[in-house]
Amino acid sequence: MTTLEMSFDQAPFRYPPPIETELNRLADLFARTPALADVYPPRWLAIQALEGDETLMHTIRSLGGPTIAAALEESLERLRAAYGDDLDVALVDQRYRFVHTIAKQAVRRPSVSPVTFSDRIDRVVTHRWLGIPIFMAVMWVVFKLTTDVASPFVDWLDSVVSGPVSRWMVALLALSGADGGWIESLVIDGVVAGVGGVLAFVPVLLMLYFALAVLEDSGYMARAAFVMDRLMRALGLHGKSFLPMIVGFGCSVPAIYATRTLDSRRDRILTGLLVPFMSCSARLPVYVLIAMIFFPAQAGQVIFGLYLAGIVVAVGMGALLRRTLFRHQPQAPFVLELPPYRTPTLRGVWRQMWERTSAFIRKAGTIILATSIVVWLLLAIPVGGEGRFADTPVDQSAFAAVANGAAPVFAPLGFGRWETSGALVTGLIAKEVVVGALAQVYGSGEAEVAPSDEPVTFVEDLTVIAGGFGAAIGDALRALPGVIGINLVEAADKPTAEELASAIRAGFMTSSGGHGALAALAFLVFVLLYTPCVAALAANRHEFGASWMLISLLGQFAIAWLAAFIVFQGGLLLRVGG
Repeated sequence: MTTLEMSFDQAPFRYPPPIETELNRLADLFARTPALADVYPPRWLAIQALEGDETLMHTIRSLGGPTIAAALEESLERLRAAYGDDLDVALVDQRYRFVHTIAKQAVRRPSVSPVTFSDRIDRVVTHRWLGIPIFMAVMWVVFKLTTDVASPFVDWLDSVVSGPVSRWMVALLALSGADGGWIESLVIDGVVAGVGGVLAFVPVLLMLYFALAVLEDSGYMARAAFVMDRLMRALGLHGKSFLPMIVGFGCSVPAIYATRTLDSRRDRILTGLLVPFMSCSARLPVYVLIAMIFFPAQAGQVIFGLYLAGIVVAVGMGALLRRTLFRHQPQAPFVLELPPYRTPTLRGVWRQMWERTSAFIRKAGTIILATSIVVWLLLAIPVGGEGRFADTPVDQSAFAAVANGAAPVFAPLGFGRWETSGALVTGLIAKEVVVGALAQVYGSGEAEVAPSDEPVTFVEDLTVIAGGFGAAIGDALRALPGVIGINLVEAADKPTAEELASAIRAGFMTSSGGHGALAALAFLVFVLLYTPCVAALAANRHEFGASWMLISLLGQFAIAWLAAFIVFQGGLLLRVGG
């Protein structure tokens, strides 16, 4: 018999006497209860019960009856008197001590640990001074992948849904004799538009989860958390929280789902509440439109200032939440094992991409679709005037009536008109929708493209779809060098229509009493900070629950209102803007 075999035979594993006594008592009771003994090993079941396994404890109570349940509670009470809330810790610690003793006898370690390939890389990527710049560079790559590289596929999907798919649905409705009426409007403007809103997020999600899967499977994610831990401690978080917040500059939805990389529920919730303060790319079209109208010479500085303002607010709110809502919740200890570097497998990366993206489509998609239909219904219902259902001017619709009801809330902020309040309401679907809503309600003079006299065939639509996908691949490949600062994509500026600009300018001047620029700045601050889109709210509810979703919804609205109020009313007091 070897020394190791003798150690197992002569020193069998045992828990401390108080725990061992209760384990033997419970195991004996379980062994004499056929409903339990026929399914579970009695001693193992007793250990799991003392460790607090809720599922098995429920099984014990239901199968064992009141006598077994009472005996279990008595054992727990006696052990809690000795160990308090650390009973499960004592059980696990005893097992680790036993394993450590056996391993110490069985394992022979070299006097000098060998320097592995991972060790040599870590000397650079976790360096005290080089670690953070390297991490920032990696996050820049992730940020560019989820914005610039995914953008061509987002545009392609949008064109497919609004073009061929819409035409196919109209053709199917025509075959059933339901075209030309409110049913067609519901299907095209409500259902198809809602589906398009869901699909628009898919390329961004796939690209994000591709980057996350590569970072996780390669082993770098653990190094990134280690590097950023010191900076994130200021917010009561640790290094892993920094990645979702960076991703939030691309889109809040995948950023909220990226909080799954955090181990503590407290950290996931706190990070999820801070992520929407990062200015997502969907807000950028609103910034550009308003800044080009009111601050054409300083548009770049205004937009950059908004991004910085989002970061500052997130830092402040993180410190505030840590001292209020989370003051009684201890910060999770940051214990991290650095795994060796590995080459990610294609199968593993694809599995993570698909599982996470499909979860979003199932959960968030239904909410976006329902919201789109509700907005369509409000736009379709006439309120006064001579309009008909699904054929009424926007200003005489139920949407305008609801927006008029909300307008007084924004009056102290300088933009208390139904046009702007209605646009902000539509921004709950997606922030970029605000631009389209402003163009619609302010009556942009841009002419609509007349339909072609010759109908487009199904084959031609398929050709256009395939050609658009090929063009999207080409645009994405040209955007790839942009992650290292090489721009191969020519900027395509979209000038703001002068008629639309004049109408918006006049509207802000009227609502603000002649201080249009100041009201526009307050409007931008509100757009930066107010309630996330329904997709982000759906992701928030999916990850953290309905109560935290409501806190995010109402809390961010209140913060945005207060910030915009300070900007506008403070500007009036200081006689800033005009």
